[in-house]
Amino acid sequence: MSYKPSALKIGDTIGVFTPYFPAHVEWRDKYLHGLAVLRNLGYEVLEGALTAKATSQGYRSGSPQERAAEFMELYRQPQVKAMISTIGGTNSSSLIPYLEFDFIAAHPKIICGYSDVTSLHLALLKFSKLRTFYGPAVMPSFGEWPDVLPETKESFLRAVSDPSQSSRPLTPPASWSNHLRGVQSGEWKTLPRRFEKNLGWKTLIPGKAEAPVLVANLNTLLTAAGTSYFPDLTAKILLIEQMKAAFSMDERNLRQLERMGVFDRIAGLIVGKPEFLDSENAPFSHDELLLEVVGQNRPYPVVSGFDCSHTNPMLTIAQMTQLLVEAKGGYETRVTVLESMVI
Repeated sequence: MSYKPSALKIGDTIGVFTPYFPAHVEWRDKYLHGLAVLRNLGYEVLEGALTAKATSQGYRSGSPQERAAEFMELYRQPQVKAMISTIGGTNSSSLIPYLEFDFIAAHPKIICGYSDVTSLHLALLKFSKLRTFYGPAVMPSFGEWPDVLPETKESFLRAVSDPSQSSRPLTPPASWSNHLRGVQSGEWKTLPRRFEKNLGWKTLIPGKAEAPVLVANLNTLLTAAGTSYFPDLTAKILLIEQMKAAFSMDERNLRQLERMGVFDRIAGLIVGKPEFLDSENAPFSHDELLLEVVGQNRPYPVVSGFDCSHTNPMLTIAQMTQLLVEAKGGYETRVTVLESMVI
């Protein structure tokens, strides 16, 4: 049993928290632009105490206790209906011992972020039974210049605002981008983003699966291995993504999931587009490496190139949402959301 939060409405307040890296201090203009975009969408914005003070301890915004206190202080505000992280990082997991999971469970709210925020997704699902949202963050997504990308915006708004129970297809964006533009140099505003044609989502193993989805950054998911908040992936569709995918590291990470028996328990596997792919001179593709580890005879669909990842645009998906995956071969893969993500 897991809980859906209430739908976000125009005029509602979104709380902004910084669970790890103080990017809002280093790249202030991009952060403030992200806040302005949220306000232009019709929402009020309330910064967490730590975020508003623009504090920095070098690689982190504050101690684990301070970061957790910021999160809980925001969450306790009755007017705050949703919370979005500034960006990801490396150590969001440090907050977990200091969060008040019983209070969170009693007051379900929308919590959105990706990458390192996976740690919070997993812990909140495990200890609060809350369906959080794997989706855009303030700086990398809403901070896009001059505005959040239309497909990112549409998917986010549909996910957090539409309580309709009717099923709906997820559609691959017409184009996608992993174009990294410098923030300190100002390129993020002056250099147009380069896009590539999106062929769609590729079937690696054909099949059909209908099951709840668990979305996670692969590296961060593995840091939860052996902890009390590692998810039960039995009969789930696992959606994994990552920023940097050097083949040597990818093989190691995927092998760990394989040795843990994950690929024997799941009902389907979706792999997001890596932002930075490095073959390290291997004579095989990333898809071939994936099948080498997962195996080519799985009784469930395996799909690659999905657009809920570090690339742009980014689709938003709530944890444990019931999905229908129909992988028919080539790029003929259909993914359908079978329920609303909010109430």
